[in-house]
Amino acid sequence: MTRVRLGAVGYLNARPHVFGLERMPRFDLRFDVPSQCAALLHGAEIDVGLIPSIEYLHGSYAIVPDVAIASLGPVSSVTLYTTRPLAEVRSIALDTSSRTSVALTRILCARAFQIQPRFEPHGPDLESMLAHNDAALIIGDQALFADASQVADHSRQSTALHEPSTSTSHRSSDGQLPTSGQLPTGGQLSTLGQLSTVNCQLPIETIDLGDVWTRMTGLPFVYAFWAGRPEVLTPDDVLALQQARDAGVERIDEIVRQYFPGEPARQEIGVRYLRDNIKYHLGPEERAGLELFYRYAAEAHVVPDTRELRLFGQA
Repeated sequence: MTRVRLGAVGYLNARPHVFGLERMPRFDLRFDVPSQCAALLHGAEIDVGLIPSIEYLHGSYAIVPDVAIASLGPVSSVTLYTTRPLAEVRSIALDTSSRTSVALTRILCARAFQIQPRFEPHGPDLESMLAHNDAALIIGDQALFADASQVADHSRQSTALHEPSTSTSHRSSDGQLPTSGQLPTGGQLSTLGQLSTVNCQLPIETIDLGDVWTRMTGLPFVYAFWAGRPEVLTPDDVLALQQARDAGVERIDEIVRQYFPGEPARQEIGVRYLRDNIKYHLGPEERAGLELFYRYAAEAHVVPDTRELRLFGQA
């Protein structure tokens, strides 16, 4: 039997999608950061990858139906940290782990924040990123557990960054920002995140980009999904991936205990994150959000063009 080479993301939010797959003889499973998972798929070193959603536009792929890593409102693991009011931000360090979050940041800068900063690719080191830039994008587990005390020098004393607001609003008919003032720009960000004061001089604002997207569009944001060449998965393979997701969602407590053994504080955060923030289906609303994201990415020249979504099993 030919084995299907699966590439999955190693972050906590991907673990429910791969529950039990390593025990199936049909699949050969490996874990990487999102950008590397995409690179392996583009290079044909894996057959199917749980790839950042923007990477779908860089190959002739099909998507596993109804399976995704998504959010509706705050996601808590895609966060912009800024030391200035947004209107004054001139540079943003971008976590290179995922191109989807980078694309989302660029889109929101243009459409929601109405700024044109310089973007600098950077490894996910918050202190180093903010030492040379006004703001920093961090994703994944590091964003979920980030603490402003990571940004420390002799003049800085930080408190922990708190969870962002859970309030959301509906989109306008053209997908632009509402005119009611529900999504302020500049320094008026109290509804987007909690302020952490550094020596009463350097405020670090946390902005949940999943929250901003839903405020702007009224739609979910899709971060990742299974994708690969259309001929590599049988209908039984597709069903196995969907059933793995279902089984994982039912065993979130078990998954988190295994992921953070002996760390009850992180386990509590992880369970709440997987249950309350992450969505696991690629339904009609998620597909609408994904298509809008692709259109905005093309309009912002993040990608050359968009294309229709193709699912495994479609002719």
